[in-house]
Amino acid sequence: MSTKPRAATTHARRQVLTAALGGGAGGLIMQSAAHANESSVAPASRTALDPDGAPSADSGYSPAIVAQGQRLLFISGQGPKDYDVDMETQIRQTFDRIGLLLKEAGGSFANVVIIRSYWVHLLRDLPIFRKVRKEYLVAPYPASTAVGTPELAIPGLELEIEAVAVL
Repeated sequence: MSTKPRAATTHARRQVLTAALGGGAGGLIMQSAAHANESSVAPASRTALDPDGAPSADSGYSPAIVAQGQRLLFISGQGPKDYDVDMETQIRQTFDRIGLLLKEAGGSFANVVIIRSYWVHLLRDLPIFRKVRKEYLVAPYPASTAVGTPELAIPGLELEIEAVAVL
């Protein structure tokens, strides 16, 4: 067996690794430069899409959102602080927690482009959610999905809401 193919393969791997590391470093430099000029960055924007024939089961959400911005914020599923209060209070507590994370990232509910909610009692709790979300979310309302599930990861948890925002 010749060592030339192995040497060529090793050389090619080094070139790929060097390019990847160089690209990563370049990306970090570009990212640092972008943060240094954040004051000149255009604010995030959101536009709702609602063409004829697009499903719209309720007000308080958009069938689709076109968003532009510099950063994405992915908020993991959040739940209420107190599982023993009524569902409306649990939903408000959950949105309050999401609001804290948005604020920490420099955003607000105006930056949210999609929310996903997971419910142990979907049919019972969805009307309450639809009412409360309009008090937190702003037009153009984000895209939204609600999913019923037999259980959530934490015992006793009956709702979980995640969000994506463009900042």
